[in-house]
Amino acid sequence: MCGIAGIINHHADPEAGRILSAMNQAQAHRGPDDSGTYLDDEVALGHRRLSIIDLSGGHQPIFNEDNTIGIVLNGEIYNYRRLREELEGRGHRFRTGTDAEVVVHLYEEYDSECVSMLDGMFAFAVYNRKKRRVLLARDRLGKKPLLYFMTGDTLVFASEFSALQCHPAMPRELDCDSISDFLSLQYIPSPNTVYRNVRKLPPAHLLELRCADGTVSIRSYWHLDYSLKQELPFEEAAGEVRRLVEKAVAKRLMADVPCGVFLSGGLDSTIVAGLMAKLRAPAETDAFTIGFEDKRYDERHRAAEAACSINTFTGGALRHFEQVVNPCDFPLLEKLLAHYGEPYADASMLPTYLLSRFARERVTVALGGDGADEVFSGYERYLAMRYAARVDLFPVALRRPFFQFLTTLLPDNGERSRTGRFRRMFAALGSSSENRYFNLLNRCPASVKRTLFGERLRGALAHDSGDTFEAIRWEMTAPDQVERCSEFDLQSYLPGDILSKVDIASMAVGLEVRSPFLDREVVEFAARLPEHYKMPGRSRKHILKAAFAEQVPESIRNHAKRGFGIPLAAWLRGAWREPARETLFDGALISGGYINAKPLTTLWLAHQSGRRDFSYILWNLLVLSLFLARNK
Repeated sequence: MCGIAGIINHHADPEAGRILSAMNQAQAHRGPDDSGTYLDDEVALGHRRLSIIDLSGGHQPIFNEDNTIGIVLNGEIYNYRRLREELEGRGHRFRTGTDAEVVVHLYEEYDSECVSMLDGMFAFAVYNRKKRRVLLARDRLGKKPLLYFMTGDTLVFASEFSALQCHPAMPRELDCDSISDFLSLQYIPSPNTVYRNVRKLPPAHLLELRCADGTVSIRSYWHLDYSLKQELPFEEAAGEVRRLVEKAVAKRLMADVPCGVFLSGGLDSTIVAGLMAKLRAPAETDAFTIGFEDKRYDERHRAAEAACSINTFTGGALRHFEQVVNPCDFPLLEKLLAHYGEPYADASMLPTYLLSRFARERVTVALGGDGADEVFSGYERYLAMRYAARVDLFPVALRRPFFQFLTTLLPDNGERSRTGRFRRMFAALGSSSENRYFNLLNRCPASVKRTLFGERLRGALAHDSGDTFEAIRWEMTAPDQVERCSEFDLQSYLPGDILSKVDIASMAVGLEVRSPFLDREVVEFAARLPEHYKMPGRSRKHILKAAFAEQVPESIRNHAKRGFGIPLAAWLRGAWREPARETLFDGALISGGYINAKPLTTLWLAHQSGRRDFSYILWNLLVLSLFLARNK
């Protein structure tokens, strides 16, 4: 894993080299092993390297034989060896053993069509000196980030906001509509960012720039199609799921550095850890678990059970390491949020960072279980959507007040509580089918925004954050209403929240994380399966459980998903109370006119009294306030 940066069409700017060096240095944590730059009168390319493959020969930027095509790449190309053999057969000569050099020659042979041939996680920039063109590309599911902005005909790109901000032309005007989206979703959906004229290249997209005239074109090169269903007996389909997931794990063992695996004790991580230990046996595989003193969030006993089970069928090939951590560290929160560069409020970034830091003590690469919930219908909210669809026979005008009344009968004990889940379910039942999924996810309803938003955000009240859902819905292909939720998550929630969380939190400590469940073959095969193979009745990830029934104990297969959370509600009333209060009320949130003091005070006091749980709204506002403090 690495960090990339570039300035295209800098027009022989004498400051380009200095700016590029600063951009590279800002991303040093992403690539602590090496640094490289290329500079001519038109293009400046920078690279920070975390050495994974060909440790001594992988310096970037890297060029072809006649130095006319060069690349800076962040990520891994899992099929690079096969591609290299084909390219050598066509006469291409290689100087290193890296996957990045393969992409250079593949581009030389196939131009931008080369991207569709790549199997991996990546974000890269290719410079064609002869044609005076630059190609930016991002992997199919958005595992690796790529940010950019244009100033005139100059294109500036990087892996993280901290690098972009080293360029003096970096746009600083905040996008209030994006802030509103963040308060609803806890992340800002692609292609938008918190800055009005800074963009994320969407997953599975290419950006091509003609240096001669500054013309930019952006297009998609891949789209997941849920409409192409195939008829397979369930047992046969489960066997294929097992084969493809095992193949995906095997691909991700490609490395010249130590590899390990995250082990939470849940179904997904147990599958990945078990397969990794089996494939590497008799060599030992290191598995990493963190635990918390708060028993509601501590699953060390589950992880220990999983490790014991794995060692039973692999002959003791798994070494299990545990560490008790305390995520309740406000300065750590401030430090980590700075890495994200824009408001981002998935609280599990804290334990993800601590787990990554723990694993980095022994390994450079770690496999994780991310993506299985989206690919195999694992979230409880999918089940809620299925139940909610059954009441659509009744008009919304009748349903909404009825379920609103039922909600008032339940105490607001937080989203993780049983009553909290019922409250969310009732909200879904009372919604129209078109708005239901958004309302299920929305952390800050329009009614709350109308009272909270100050003068600076007043214009965003005309913006409907649900439009993100509406825009994606027109592109959806899934025939099943619940399956459409998975499709939406794969396009927005996964790259915007989950993968962003993992990339930033792990790269902050120089750890590369790979996700077998997000392998292209696995994802495409799962999309072709009937939804009832994935979620029949109440069983979620049903076919995944069946595929690995012999490997994963029943107690783990059917254990309720807990997630990687932290006790936000309690911390905002306890350990974080004072720093949170100061940040919310004494910072730019109120003084800058973003949020009105009176309704915020009402939320704060109600939460502190224990009468209501407003932890999600307060947490989102806390993150926003910390962002504003860094961007004065």
